[in-house]
Amino acid sequence: MTGDTGPPVDLGYERTRMSADRTLMAWIRTSVSMISFGFTIYKFFVYLQESQLLSGQLPMHGPRNLGLGLVGLGTFLLGMAIVEYLLYQRWLSREMKQRFPLSTSLLAAVLISLIGILALLNLLFNVGPL
Repeated sequence: MTGDTGPPVDLGYERTRMSADRTLMAWIRTSVSMISFGFTIYKFFVYLQESQLLSGQLPMHGPRNLGLGLVGLGTFLLGMAIVEYLLYQRWLSREMKQRFPLSTSLLAAVLISLIGILALLNLLFNVGPL
């Protein structure tokens, strides 16, 4: 008696699924870096302007545009990585004729993309606690 719990697992497909998770986690790391760096650039120059540490008037459109670009790009790329991951998981599930459980990396990617959207709204409209 082996205690069969379901259909046999093909380890090649399991490794492929885990590889997709690792790829999504790499996109998460890249996107978090872009979002946090863009947000930090913008907030740093806002702080310098408010504290009057810079002599003369520093135009804020440059740091604001760079911050918006990085936060927007990081959020957009993470969204695209989520879509790619979901499409790949759907294809893999059809090939294996079984559903794989949703991964923690997908949950993390969705939550971080929401944080990116909030940061983008903060930079655009100056709303929120940030």
